[in-house]
Amino acid sequence: MKNNVDYSVYLVTDRDILKGRSLEKAVEDAILGGATLVQLREKHVSSLDFYKVALAVKEITSKYNVPLLINDRLDIALAVDAEGLHIGQSDIPADIARNILGKDKILGVSAGTIEDALKAEKDGADYLGVGAIFKTNSKDDADHTSIETLKEIKTKVNVPIVAIGGISKYNLSELKGTNIDGVAVISAILGGEDIKETTKDLKKEVLKALK
Repeated sequence: MKNNVDYSVYLVTDRDILKGRSLEKAVEDAILGGATLVQLREKHVSSLDFYKVALAVKEITSKYNVPLLINDRLDIALAVDAEGLHIGQSDIPADIARNILGKDKILGVSAGTIEDALKAEKDGADYLGVGAIFKTNSKDDADHTSIETLKEIKTKVNVPIVAIGGISKYNLSELKGTNIDGVAVISAILGGEDIKETTKDLKKEVLKALK
């Protein structure tokens, strides 16, 4: 699975945006609408709760053969046998994470600069999450990465690039010509009333923008 990952519509979860709706149902609806990859992000729960949620979500992603990545928590990724891990610049170093995960799991690393991107690739990243491209409400401290830098990173590394940060169907056209491999979104999917239809609409725009 690792070598044939479709990064085009990459869902990152955030239960706050769901306003009490079921996370498991939201993930399933997003997959039915065309999400190709899911990253479980839980910043405010205990380790036990994260583990339980991860197990429940893994059951859904496995049913549809969609890779599940865990944000930040290497222990949880290993405990539920997720397909991979996504880490930021202030998390466990990528080379250490790669050694512990082994070569068969997917390792994603956030990169905002060319230097970050080159180092992450060297340290064993399978793909890079580059951003924040647009202003985002989900991360107050997100540093801005220009579309020019995004393009340049894409030319400098040999791993897939996923743009992240404030991406919606309304600004996707600005990513045309960047040659990136996908977009990671939170509210552009989970903010929809009908998550399946919202994902379908988004996917159409993504495929146009990534041509």
